[in-house]
Amino acid sequence: MTLHLKMPSKVNNLSPQISVIGVGGAGGNIINSMIESKIEGVEFLNVNTDSQQLKHSQAEKTLQLGPTCTQGLGAGADPEMGKKAAEEVASEIEEYLENSNMVFLTAGMGGGTGTGATPVVARIAKDLGILTVGVVTKPFDMEGKRRLKQGESGILELQKYVDNLIVIQNQNIFHSAKP
Repeated sequence: MTLHLKMPSKVNNLSPQISVIGVGGAGGNIINSMIESKIEGVEFLNVNTDSQQLKHSQAEKTLQLGPTCTQGLGAGADPEMGKKAAEEVASEIEEYLENSNMVFLTAGMGGGTGTGATPVVARIAKDLGILTVGVVTKPFDMEGKRRLKQGESGILELQKYVDNLIVIQNQNIFHSAKP
């Protein structure tokens, strides 16, 4: 028996398209740090309701959430406004994600944009069948009970739409800091 092997005439590039989306102010700060660290092989997108913060983004791509409902002024620590803002540009988020195989979402939970918009972005990714991982922070205790409660609610909502969720306790930074 003779085995005849030949090389394929066309070799497909099988590297996955990985996206990292920073949502809100904290998410934008995190992806700026990742870009400064020279992380390669991923595409960065910064989304925010605050148009002024987007001007400081190092990401190649940015998207203003809720240009009509927030007028670029942020969500005012109101998660419902953050949610509404993301839903306003859902088709643009979907267009950005359509070629992604995996998406990491990073945000600070407890404020308006990160807390309200991140679950919307995750839901869009899930609906597209994209493997989705959330990496979010919880507020410091000193930020107050309202912000802590909003953060918890946002995390519970986000859990519905992600394949995996990593929650970083900002409060633990105090415990790990050396005097």
